[in-house]
Amino acid sequence: MNALNSLIDGFGTALSPLNLLWAAIGVLLGTAIGVLPGIGPAMAVALLLPVTYGLDPTAAFIMFAGIYYGAMFGGSTTSILLNTPGESAAVVAAMEGNPMAKAGRGAQALAAAAIGHFAGGMVGTILLVALAPKIAELAVDIGAPDYFAIMVLAFIAVTSVLGSSRIRGMASLLIGLTIGLIGLDQMTGQQRLTFGSLQLADGVDVVIVAVGLFAIGEALWVAAHLRRTSGEAIPVGRPWLGKADVKRSWKSWLRGPAIGFPFGAIPAGGAEIPTFLSYVTEKRLSKHKDQFGKGAIEGVAGPESAASASAAGTLVSMLTLGLPTTAVAAVMLAAFQQYGIQPGPLLFEREPELVWGLIASLFVGMVLLLALNLPLAPLWAKLLRIPRPYLYAGILFFAAVGAYAVGGEALDLVILLVIGLIGFGMRRYGLPVLPAVIGVILGPAAEQQLRRALQISDGSVTGLVNTPFSVTVYAVVLILLAWPLLKKLFVRGSSDRPDRSDRTVDA
Repeated sequence: MNALNSLIDGFGTALSPLNLLWAAIGVLLGTAIGVLPGIGPAMAVALLLPVTYGLDPTAAFIMFAGIYYGAMFGGSTTSILLNTPGESAAVVAAMEGNPMAKAGRGAQALAAAAIGHFAGGMVGTILLVALAPKIAELAVDIGAPDYFAIMVLAFIAVTSVLGSSRIRGMASLLIGLTIGLIGLDQMTGQQRLTFGSLQLADGVDVVIVAVGLFAIGEALWVAAHLRRTSGEAIPVGRPWLGKADVKRSWKSWLRGPAIGFPFGAIPAGGAEIPTFLSYVTEKRLSKHKDQFGKGAIEGVAGPESAASASAAGTLVSMLTLGLPTTAVAAVMLAAFQQYGIQPGPLLFEREPELVWGLIASLFVGMVLLLALNLPLAPLWAKLLRIPRPYLYAGILFFAAVGAYAVGGEALDLVILLVIGLIGFGMRRYGLPVLPAVIGVILGPAAEQQLRRALQISDGSVTGLVNTPFSVTVYAVVLILLAWPLLKKLFVRGSSDRPDRSDRTVDA
């Protein structure tokens, strides 16, 4: 009841005309910036951080929250329409959203994403109000073996359900893990695969990898086959969701928060893992499995809802423990420190107006996001009317600008081109792109958690399976690995079983 009363007071703060204006500005700026490939919510908040020096802290963080959610949806927009993720959490949206757009259903994909963000954000923020202290307590108890087990599950799942060949999925994952090795060893400080270049010592930014594999690789692939195709603009189609689309999507919108929020609240890589696990879940549960990879709307609705709920979950650890679990949470933590405020267990007591105003503004931001972007879905989809030669030329330009904006180094453009060529080669030989991106995102973190777990256990492998949680996760991994064999045995056993209906009884 105390939380509910505090939330009501927070709405009084968030719904003041000035704070409402800042929330709307944040949503608009976030969406506009998120549409640009390579510029995600973390960079948006970081770029606007100096602008807020003269603002009241409450107003500044209300605007930051709007930027966060707006940029996440903006990243999904380019991911769906142009196969160019604006940030890593939007990578999964391209898997089904872009085929939908190419089939003339871009507006439906955007509408499903917008409603998914709304549903996930609403449910996630309600859980934030109700469960923040408890989830933060559970997150403290999760150790290195558990984190590593979760990441192994993500690796096995990503190579098991994508594409027709598990070997090709593994090959793609190895490419991503290799790219993730570039830079300094996090424990020893030794250089790995840097070829003596100081610019590579910090590694390759995941945004450059995602933009290179998706945008540059796709643009090169289309350019190589442009003479074989018409090169005409992609049809936009009708602008709204039909009854069949809503019927297929509503369960996905509700399942997403159940996956996204817990992963957002623990330091497990932000929205990347839950969006992918949501995609896997929707593919397993769907009655239209044959449409996955060709434009299944469930593959957009579920992951987008999970991503939005994960964004609410990241605020749990950040506000109650001062522990940032994503890049944008780290930037927001720096913003707190800029105002002389230290997030932690005492924050709710020392700064109740700021905290509850921020939480209430999340509800307001969700409504504004849906109200602004749902009507704009047909307008965004009209980007596809641009003839493909001009469209992909624009993609190359904005991808280069986004990649250069990440680090401000000319070498980033060279890396972008090299990774784009790798993406082109992967398409040529039928390797799925997503496992490579997952490998780059989770590879370094998985290595770090593996080495921490082994250090704690003095090098004993049993240290990786010394918790009930890790044992449970590895059991799921074994089921995923053995499922194709078990399925074949089950089908063979069913075919070898005699059909009693053919038997006749002698009189």
